[in-house]
Amino acid sequence: MAPKGPYKLVTVNTAPERAQVLIGRVAEALKDRYMIDYVANCTSQDQVAEKVNEVQPDMLFSASMWSAEQAAEIEATAKSIKPSIKTHAIPFGLQVDKGPDAIVEHLLEVVPKLLA
Repeated sequence: MAPKGPYKLVTVNTAPERAQVLIGRVAEALKDRYMIDYVANCTSQDQVAEKVNEVQPDMLFSASMWSAEQAAEIEATAKSIKPSIKTHAIPFGLQVDKGPDAIVEHLLEVVPKLLA
């Protein structure tokens, strides 16, 4: 069976290189089931509206450096522009507490549920 997608993904992360590496690992691990195209990163909340308007992503993930309140604002901004967007906030502090592998493991659990 062919993988579903492609799904365009935008991240909101102050460390764009790290975001690209981690999302690359997730996309590679899920490539038999989903085609995930990592299209852009926003390094601040201020960039979210413009980027969602520009690339019309299917998914938006906010990184673990954002508080729950900030992540909720990021998601609300994205959904105000594209109501069908799938959003996910990586739990606050996960990268600092458990490292990059924990982020990848977390997203490997979350992404199939989001796209189901």
